Amino acid sequence: MSESLFGTDGVRGRVGSEPITPDTVLKLGWAAGSVFAEAGLSGDKVLIGKDTRVSGYMMESALEAGFSAAGINVSLLGPMPTPGIAYLTRTARACAGVVISASHNPYYDNGIKIFSSEGAKLQDELVEKIDAKMSESMTCVPSEQLGKAERFSDAPGRYIEYCKNTIDGALNLSGLKVVLDCANGAGYDIAPHVLTELGADVTPIANQPDGFNINRECGSTHLSLLKQHVMESGADIGIALDGDADRVLLVDSKGEEVDGDSILFVLANQRKRDGRLSGGVVGTVMSNLGLELALKDMSIPFLRSKVGDRYVHGILKEKNWVLGGEASGHIICLDKGTTGDGIVAALEVMETMLKTGQSLRELTKGMAIYPQKMVNVSFAPGGSSKAIVASDTVRDAVVKVEAMLGKAGRVVLRPSGTEPVIRVMVEGEQRCEVDSLTHELVEAVKLAAS
Repeated sequence: MSESLFGTDGVRGRVGSEPITPDTVLKLGWAAGSVFAEAGLSGDKVLIGKDTRVSGYMMESALEAGFSAAGINVSLLGPMPTPGIAYLTRTARACAGVVISASHNPYYDNGIKIFSSEGAKLQDELVEKIDAKMSESMTCVPSEQLGKAERFSDAPGRYIEYCKNTIDGALNLSGLKVVLDCANGAGYDIAPHVLTELGADVTPIANQPDGFNINRECGSTHLSLLKQHVMESGADIGIALDGDADRVLLVDSKGEEVDGDSILFVLANQRKRDGRLSGGVVGTVMSNLGLELALKDMSIPFLRSKVGDRYVHGILKEKNWVLGGEASGHIICLDKGTTGDGIVAALEVMETMLKTGQSLRELTKGMAIYPQKMVNVSFAPGGSSKAIVASDTVRDAVVKVEAMLGKAGRVVLRPSGTEPVIRVMVEGEQRCEVDSLTHELVEAVKLAAS
């Protein structure tokens, strides 16, 4: 995607600073609408959904005005999980879907990403055209051609039914006791309804959004609250969504974390038994080596993409496979949806628990987790992450660390696509060695960034 406005996952930043300002968001709506109109879609509608951040009101209104000025109709979904927006964009035959969310970031950040009419990430060609349009002066179609806005009726209900229908219709979750952490985000109302209507005994937490508490000490980036509730209640499983509910992490009955790699292992194992794996599994450069080796033992092909669900999705489409994801909890099941879906992934895990009669802890036993440590190293805004990573100081440190790890370890240096940090990851056989080598590499990155 173009680096001038769009990052690896759309447009994202601090609210009130470029590009997340009223003026720029308004113009982005106009630019996207103009590109859609030039493509002959002026009679169609765009869906706009958001998470629970207070800034969503401002951004929703600005986008609505921009699209209207370009002659594009708008249908407003309100708070809605990102995968729900993708699903409704496709099934409602909209020309595009817009998500207002900064995912797992704090409330003071926000962002915008756009889905195509198929419910997938917008094609690079259209993104480049929108980016180019942003450099033009904003115009407005004649009054008789202005786009209209409406509320989308029963958006939550339609997505709830979709989620429920992704698992065996004869299955009842009444045997499962679940703690559900909604991250005070977009899934705060929908996710509890899905599980409750399927019969689960659900205790929802972090489901009272106030515009400011999204992801605050809760959700998939802060599992302590969920672990506490699971242990205290004797639940079978804990489910943690992130702010826009497109990713999920789990907690087993003993309070142990089950990350996206382990979820992929559970789903791949069950899908192979059922004969519905359809090829192999796609992870990322950050996926644990233990996942790769466990899948190899099961004769399941495994490929790594760059970090980002759009890259996982790209390889899945290229190989005609259906299952992939990230350790952070983006789990993509292309036989069920077009993007990562935290609720759907959690449902498939629970379906596996019931069909096998095994606990989540038992289902994950076949995968050994290699010690892995990741540290985010910040650098000054405006600095070059590429220059830091390519510096002699960092390159020499990487060569030294890789030599000490040998073949049973990995080093990954990855600039973030959404914030000025470099993610330093070291993986190996021994925890103490991984910790010390990570510290050594982090110090080298800090020195190069200073």
